[in-house]
Amino acid sequence: MASAQKTDNAPAERKANPFKSFITGGFGGICNVLSGHPLDTIKVRLQTMPRPAPGEKPLYSGTLDCATKTIRNEGVRGLYKGMSAPLTGVAPIFAMCFAGYALGKRLQQRGEDSKLTYPQIFVAGSFSGLFSTFIMAPGERIKVLLQTQGIGPGGEKKYTGMIDCAGKLYKEGGLRSVFKGSCATMLRDLPANGLYFLVYEYIQDVTKAHSKTGEINTASTIFAGGAAGIAYWILGMPADVLKSRLQSAPEGTYKHGVRSVFKDLIVKDGPLALYRGVTPIMIRAFPANAACFFGIELANNFFNLVAPNF
Repeated sequence: MASAQKTDNAPAERKANPFKSFITGGFGGICNVLSGHPLDTIKVRLQTMPRPAPGEKPLYSGTLDCATKTIRNEGVRGLYKGMSAPLTGVAPIFAMCFAGYALGKRLQQRGEDSKLTYPQIFVAGSFSGLFSTFIMAPGERIKVLLQTQGIGPGGEKKYTGMIDCAGKLYKEGGLRSVFKGSCATMLRDLPANGLYFLVYEYIQDVTKAHSKTGEINTASTIFAGGAAGIAYWILGMPADVLKSRLQSAPEGTYKHGVRSVFKDLIVKDGPLALYRGVTPIMIRAFPANAACFFGIELANNFFNLVAPNF
């Protein structure tokens, strides 16, 4: 598949700058979390809710029921449980993701103005998932535990916050416990990140090709970012379900890690369980990722204004 051609008036594409992408990606990540965390909480709770006994109703019947019960039992703040972990870690997570993407592009670019093909963009995007996993996996482990604690009758609230959770995990199982779910995170992010950046770049290329000036606009950025987020979750949702169940389970529940989670889920709940929680995450995907890329474009415009050669 060939890359889209630039219009005659389009400015030459500069070689990717990983350091600049590190800064702008961090800002975009903050925009992502602030706009999308409540629906992420609902998604995780639907993914990890206990399996009902025969004849009993499930803890949540769906997205709206989960949101209603969370607000009724814990107040609106309940939807923001665990946000401290991604908000604290989101800047480095997204910074590493976008820096990894820029580095993946730079390693494949042969000249200052070279344009990558779409398969090369997918490879660069997948490379970004490798970069971000080392920060994202422990952050998501803490987030999932904070989001799911105290759920259901007699649910125990074991952790008072992000620092307390990290400390107890390390004390109980060392770094291995803190990084539990890293392979599942990588299984999700390598292909999903590749598709994420591919969809974004494709839509922006189409916009440039139909623009008289060869430049993108705010509406295109918002739409491309939102569409990229939806594409990410269509591909990454099954691995995310496995990751959430693995990270929230007591130690020793799944002997062989993500393989055991997959086998247990398919046997007991069927293949559709791999898309449990898809409704809230799809509702969240567009606005959260649109906000992310909009924030990145704002940061890029700021740098172009104050440091055009950066």
